[in-house]
Amino acid sequence: MGAPMRDRVIVALDHPDAASALACARALAGRARWMKVGMTLFYAEGPGVVAALRDLGFDVFVDLKLHDIPHQVEGAARSLGGLGAGMLTVHASGGADMMEAAVRGAAAGAEAAGVARPAVIAVTVLTSMDADALASVGVTDSPADQVAGLAALAKTSGVDGVVCSPQEAASMRALLGPSALVVTPGVRPAWAEAGDQARIATPAGAVAAGASHLVIGRPITGAEDPAAAFDRIVNEGQETP
Repeated sequence: MGAPMRDRVIVALDHPDAASALACARALAGRARWMKVGMTLFYAEGPGVVAALRDLGFDVFVDLKLHDIPHQVEGAARSLGGLGAGMLTVHASGGADMMEAAVRGAAAGAEAAGVARPAVIAVTVLTSMDADALASVGVTDSPADQVAGLAALAKTSGVDGVVCSPQEAASMRALLGPSALVVTPGVRPAWAEAGDQARIATPAGAVAAGASHLVIGRPITGAEDPAAAFDRIVNEGQETP
């Protein structure tokens, strides 16, 4: 929990191609530790973009939110583990067997490639969803209750932590303990627009609530000077909310 703020920030490279993503990453070399590769970039460019970011010295969070039958998820996690990813995500709503398969696959892939096993992180409720959005897909629990139930299931499945909004970070820290990863998207400095995130907090607020890592994209990647924006967020995150 005592990691430097710059090591807590995961920069979401939600770019459409490797050229623009790597240009942004190079601008942040020596500052940021973590880069996130999500569906848009991974599906456009494939595993090579993960290798390119690792070559630049970054830890890579591969955020594909795996959700399928356990056999398929185990195979996908094995492939991602072999890439040297530092973290990968699965949907907790896929169930305990699926999450356990992801942990097995990630470990097997990493061992075969001679790299460290990536942390497997369970996505609880997407930060774009509020109570009305959950109700529209048949979930009558509040976002907080749904997150708590899925996180309790994840805890029994051997994953390393959860993805949740900053609003649930404190309860996740209490539930999962001090060593778990609590990764929070929906983090926006006060000077940035919320965009399509519904449940948000400032960097300092997320850290105070118990987040181990903060996923931040457009306030950094969309800035005229990504390095200056990153530094500003790091400095603000060290302040008392």
